[in-house]
Amino acid sequence: MTGTDVRNETEDSGPSGYAAARLRLLTEEARSGPPRRAALSALTDDWLAGLFTAAAEGLAGVSLVAVGGYGRGELSPRSDLDLLLLHDGSDPKAVAALADRLWYPVWDLGLALDHSVRTPAEARKTAGEDLKVNLGLLDARHLAGDLALTSGLRTAVLADWRNQAPRRLPELQELCAERAERQGELQYLLEPDLKEARGGLRDATALRAVAASWLADAPREGLDDARRRLLDVRDALHLATGRATDRLALQEQDQVAAGLGLLDADTLLRQVYEAARVISYASDVTWREVARVLRSRAVRPRLRAMLGGGKPVPERSPLAEGVVEQDGEVVLARAARPERDPVLPLRAAAAAAQAGLPLSLHAVRRLAATVRALPTPWPAEAREQLVTLLGSGRPTVEVWEALEAEGLITRLLPDWERVRCRPQRNAVHIWTVDRHLIETAVRASEFTRRVSRPDLLLVAALLHDIGKGWPGDHSVAGEIIVKDVAARIGFDRADVAVLSSLVRHHLLLVETATRRDLEDPATVRSVADAVGSQSTLELLHALTEADALATGPAAWSSWRGSLVADLVKRVGAVLAGDEPQEPDTAAPTAEQERLAIEAVATGSPVLALRAQTEPPADAGEQPPGDPEPLGVELLIAVPDQEGVLPAVAGVLAVHRLTVRTAELRALDLPDGVEGSVLLLNWRVAAEYGSLPQAARLRADLVRALDGSLDIAGRLAERDAAYPRRRGVVAPPPRVTVAPAASRHATVIEVRAQDAPGLLFRIGSALEDAAVRVRSMHVSTLGANAVDAFYVTGAQGAPLPVDEAAAVSRKLEETLRG
Repeated sequence: MTGTDVRNETEDSGPSGYAAARLRLLTEEARSGPPRRAALSALTDDWLAGLFTAAAEGLAGVSLVAVGGYGRGELSPRSDLDLLLLHDGSDPKAVAALADRLWYPVWDLGLALDHSVRTPAEARKTAGEDLKVNLGLLDARHLAGDLALTSGLRTAVLADWRNQAPRRLPELQELCAERAERQGELQYLLEPDLKEARGGLRDATALRAVAASWLADAPREGLDDARRRLLDVRDALHLATGRATDRLALQEQDQVAAGLGLLDADTLLRQVYEAARVISYASDVTWREVARVLRSRAVRPRLRAMLGGGKPVPERSPLAEGVVEQDGEVVLARAARPERDPVLPLRAAAAAAQAGLPLSLHAVRRLAATVRALPTPWPAEAREQLVTLLGSGRPTVEVWEALEAEGLITRLLPDWERVRCRPQRNAVHIWTVDRHLIETAVRASEFTRRVSRPDLLLVAALLHDIGKGWPGDHSVAGEIIVKDVAARIGFDRADVAVLSSLVRHHLLLVETATRRDLEDPATVRSVADAVGSQSTLELLHALTEADALATGPAAWSSWRGSLVADLVKRVGAVLAGDEPQEPDTAAPTAEQERLAIEAVATGSPVLALRAQTEPPADAGEQPPGDPEPLGVELLIAVPDQEGVLPAVAGVLAVHRLTVRTAELRALDLPDGVEGSVLLLNWRVAAEYGSLPQAARLRADLVRALDGSLDIAGRLAERDAAYPRRRGVVAPPPRVTVAPAASRHATVIEVRAQDAPGLLFRIGSALEDAAVRVRSMHVSTLGANAVDAFYVTGAQGAPLPVDEAAAVSRKLEETLRG
């Protein structure tokens, strides 16, 4: 059906004809993107013009005006119709009746309508008071009625906007900043709002408004295409959901990607992120230009008076060879020759970051257009300038983004292309892969005084996840890539080996500290063998913390820091020549002995709770503010019997307590005291609210052990009362046996979606398998639980290989069921 056919059917059939033609247009697979939006706008124009003509017969001084997105001719399938009924004020009652005859047919079709009825004077007054109304009127477009009335309003609104720009543009910038603070940055969000988030469609509209002021203009390259891509995604989202939504929810992404003919949801997100990055960068550049122009206007009269009316000469301050500061930006010196100086981009970037200033758009574009490629390997100055840039802290981010916007980063580091704008589908990560790498370098810059080779720390921070663009284990892939990249950058063979080792093992410390028994000599020795030297251990410790801090708030805490520091201390001793000692059975403390004797005497469990907020002395620097609670130490003594682990885990789950660390062992009692006691030393934390009383925990534990407390039923009731929301489908759990992880026990590692009662289910399954849990180490990152269980057979020895495999298979089947 052609556009003419659609219009003819609309004219012949009225509202029902419009509805049928609209539906046909939206279901045409061959037409999408800008052509469909334009056709939908034209179809709607003709229908509304027909309504207006029939309803306004004999009425003069009235016009129908499209404003906002409809005024721009950008109707998405579920977009609001933004309409203004403009009138000269001569017959308000007739205009009110006309409005009813226009609005009700729109509502009858179920279309969303944002409408107003105003005279030109009222419209201008409202625009002067309400910035959002003003922005909508900048895109006013005549639909029907008195064309002169509409044209007069457009001319007046644009003139007002330009005259008031010095006051209105800062107001608009503040509005954009508040929205960004509230909605986040589109280029990093897993479920972004295509319209409201920073770098979204509202920011693109704001840039149009700045251009209309004639005060400044946005960089044009790529901006229209970025805006078009976001509109295309919104169209597909509306069609997929049947709703007027701008939030690209996880459960809709595959369908939206398919609607756009894209490979998968990750490809969709990457395109969205790339578009948002273009708009965000254009916004940064544009608002800097607005500020510069307004500053210049404010000081110009005073400067002219001082200079006798002559034109002021901008001051230029040298920053580095070929690089100067001018008017709050870093620009190239007049004598700079990028075509002869391949190090200039890195030198300019390092100088800008060190000075805390932005790189000017003109400078970056000139560098991108003319600079020669660096030789291989890089000259020493280039490598030093890269390290200086990475070590500049927070200003590095803005400077790096400027280089990225013009393609200079991928020319310097071609492997960067695979991680650029790559989403991370993990709730723990708050950044895309590339931004996470830069954020890690920023964090690492705070630790350069802790290491003897800060240059290696910063480069490892930049490249530690570079393997995420390749299939398989990203640490293994990254090790291979970094060997090549580090050699090209100009590091010698020994430094290349250190960098590749840091990338290969960047998760080693935190995973070992939170999932393995640090008292086991095999654990410490395996880390020492992987690290190899004190200097590499020092670098790896700093990289581990920087990586975790750059991941998100769920990835690092004082508790994790204390565990990692303890592991580093133990590994450092081994690397210094001290062999790790076989752990002796620790003598019980006075409190443990007291609890054990009481448990034997009463024949029932006894427990004690003790809050701990202060980290160990060797936990390293702590974040500012109040001490983070490390949890509560829960000490339980129980007469030896079956079912202790699932009973304790179940009671804690019922009371909404999460387990951070846990140890279970048989306790030697004093001479003369008969009986066998199990001692559980756990650290727990409340999910929310206050901790339960110890007496209540003990009472429920007694009931759990004697079978009168139905833990499974209680947890099932709670799950039923709070049904899970729709969302991304979690991958299935995985249970593995860690080879050679300990000489004293078999280590079974469980990776699963975290959920209330998970530890209870695991404990019950291990109990059914007739294995003893010697200790366990629990680590929860966002929605993912990674728990390691040190188990033995009934005689206290590690499980045979076949039996260990059978236990892990059975446990995995239980968790999948």
